[in-house]
Amino acid sequence: MTELHTVGTNPPWDGLEGSERHAACMIAGRDGDRRALDVLVAELTPLVWHVARGTGLDRTTAEDVVQTVWLALLRHLDRLDEPRALVGWLITTTRREANRTRQRGSAQVELAPEVAEHVLSSEPMPEAEALRDERDRQLWSAFHKLPQRCQQLLRLTVLAGRAEYRTVAETMRMPHGSIGPTRGRCLNSLRALYDNGDGGR
Repeated sequence: MTELHTVGTNPPWDGLEGSERHAACMIAGRDGDRRALDVLVAELTPLVWHVARGTGLDRTTAEDVVQTVWLALLRHLDRLDEPRALVGWLITTTRREANRTRQRGSAQVELAPEVAEHVLSSEPMPEAEALRDERDRQLWSAFHKLPQRCQQLLRLTVLAGRAEYRTVAETMRMPHGSIGPTRGRCLNSLRALYDNGDGGR
């Protein structure tokens, strides 16, 4: 019945933005509309990904965390009382899962260098990968030197996009009009830290 209801009609989230759009997708997803879930995954995966990476996880582990978070959402789709709070739920769930993953990973033993040399890999050439990893390491190190409020604001605004400014304002309890200027100051601080080499110390 749900499929018949949605065929040939504009989706309920059409024309909406931010938390209203995601809430409409959540409600439609509960009713069995797969398109709604696809929209959520496409639009919010960058946010989930960067929250996971922001905890210090490497790319592969962060990918696992992202998948786990989306599976958790599917399992709890009918239990979330407030669809408009989806972004906050994703951020909180991602941080918790990332922290659990880091704690589990701390007990793992790394491959010895002589063994790792013989492991086949589809990754880019070592030189290019090393340069990229070093750049990312310095950038994340500089990022973590920012005040916590700046870190949170950049994660939300840079990753969720301008359509999410209303949600960001609600989440951080900031005036909507102050988000853009504050974001600009935080980005300038991050750039200064990175350019001065503070990300490497």
